[in-house]
Amino acid sequence: MPVTTCIFDAYGTLFDVAAAARILAEQPGQENLAEVWPKLAADWRLKQLQYTWLRAVTGDHTPFWEVTKDGLDWAMEASGLDDPEMREALLALYWELPAYGEVFEMLATLKAWGMATGILSNGSPDMLDGAVEFAGLREWLDAVLSVEDVGIFKPARVVYDMVGKRFGTAPDQVLFVSSNGWDAAAAAGYGFHTVWVNRAGEPMDRLPAKPSNVLSDLKGIPDLARSL
Repeated sequence: MPVTTCIFDAYGTLFDVAAAARILAEQPGQENLAEVWPKLAADWRLKQLQYTWLRAVTGDHTPFWEVTKDGLDWAMEASGLDDPEMREALLALYWELPAYGEVFEMLATLKAWGMATGILSNGSPDMLDGAVEFAGLREWLDAVLSVEDVGIFKPARVVYDMVGKRFGTAPDQVLFVSSNGWDAAAAAGYGFHTVWVNRAGEPMDRLPAKPSNVLSDLKGIPDLARSL
C-alpha cells in the first residue's frame, strides 16, 4: 500500500535539542558554559534518553519534563557547573527550541502533496504544544501525539499503536522519521517504513530491526514518501 502518512519524532528530529545550550553559551556572562556547552548538550540528551528507557523498563513512568530536568542536572554536574540561574535559563530555552532549517519546506511539500503529517514523541503535551507553537509548525501538522496517553516511553510497541488509532492507517502506509537510530529501528520492527535522520554520521545500532532508509537531513523526505 502507498504511504499516506508521515510521522516524525520531535526532539532532535524536527527541533534542535542542542540549541538551548548553544544559545545560552553565546550570551554575555556565560563564559563557563561556553567552554563546555557541546559536552553539556550531548550529556543532557543522552541522559534524558537513558532515563526514559530505564523508566520504561521499571514501570516508573514520569512526564518527559521530569527526565529532561534530571538529565540536565546530571550533565551540569558532569561538567562541573553548579549554577541555579544557568539551570533555569537552560530549562526555559528548552521550551523555545528552533526547528531545523529544512523542516518548514519539507512539511509544506508533504501537505501540498496530500500527505497526512504528525508528531509521535516522548514529550509531554504541554512541552510539544510549546515547541510546535514557538517553531510555527502548527498549520502543517494534523496531529501531535504524546506518550502520556499510554503512560510509557518509546520504544514500547503501544506507543507506535497510537499512529494507526489516530490516522486509521496500516503500518505499511506510514513513513516514520526519527533522528534516533534506536527509535527508527523499533518502528521498522513494528512494520512502518522508516527513516533514520543521521545528522552526525553515527554507526548503525545493533538491534533486531534496522531503519529502512538513512538520510543526513530531512530534505529528501517528501520524494521518499511519494516513492513508497
